[in-house]
Amino acid sequence: MSTGPSTGVRIAAFAAALAATFGTAYGVGRAVDPVVADAPPAAHDTHTGEPTADPGGDGGHAGHENEPAGGLQISEDGYTLDLATPRVTAGRRTELRFTVRDDDGRAVTAYQREHDKELHLVVASRDLTTYRHLHPTRAADGTWSTPVDLPRAGGYRVFADFTPAGKGAENLTLGADLAVGGAYEPVNPPAPAGTTRTDGYQVALAGTLSPGRAGELKLTVSRDGRPVTDLQPYLGAYGHLVALRSGDLAYLHVHPNGEPGDGATKPGPEISFTATAPSTGTYRLFLDFRHEGKVHTAAFTVRAGSAPAGQDPAPAATQEHADGHGH
Repeated sequence: MSTGPSTGVRIAAFAAALAATFGTAYGVGRAVDPVVADAPPAAHDTHTGEPTADPGGDGGHAGHENEPAGGLQISEDGYTLDLATPRVTAGRRTELRFTVRDDDGRAVTAYQREHDKELHLVVASRDLTTYRHLHPTRAADGTWSTPVDLPRAGGYRVFADFTPAGKGAENLTLGADLAVGGAYEPVNPPAPAGTTRTDGYQVALAGTLSPGRAGELKLTVSRDGRPVTDLQPYLGAYGHLVALRSGDLAYLHVHPNGEPGDGATKPGPEISFTATAPSTGTYRLFLDFRHEGKVHTAAFTVRAGSAPAGQDPAPAATQEHADGHGH
């Protein structure tokens, strides 16, 4: 059946009205600052990240040298990270609460202590410019909690690094998404550089992060042009290093070569780590170290498989002050 001329005119007019409406909406959208809505974060239950193994399980550093990346899964080996606070507001101090559950949905209440803690919690923004290493407290019912104050809106990832109690239990790193509401302004992470500054300290990085092959990363701490030779133990070592892969935020938790009191490891200025990148790509390294009773965080951008970090000609980057450690 023919629509006739009058119908054709009406269709053309309707299409023109739609075009005008959508054109106006686009213009309004471009004129308003982007806002991160307080919507539920995307689920990552179906990710197939590699498990993080720690066959030692006794608080020592053995078994971490060739540790694959983790944190891509919310559930693994019968355990699930249940994040009770999936969204917070930028700049507002909030109690972050979560529970680790077993296959039967019961809260886990028994853990092996590793590096002085039952569980290590890391919160990082998707652009890897904001980082927090927190140590939450556990209630008798298995609920973990810690205050958190994140400065910028956007997508974040929460990592729970722990080993359940029990013979043969392996270290796990589970990850869940966290939405931080507020006006969003994208920020690019610093370019690769051989040195960075934090809280008046300068930290130099030498070595290569290589895909599929263990390599040494050596970090040297100085202040006011003088090497720091009296670093204090922190989490059972003179330094604590976390590596996150840009893009999917795969988590690589490495530990130093040697430890305080072993008769060979000096308290600075150098801290040596052995690490293996799970793939090529860009990574952010976050080094925590303690000096004069305070914990400081130095961050680096590195590319796996590139020239040694100490030879990178890029200028030194200034690290954002990483407060909120919760120690």
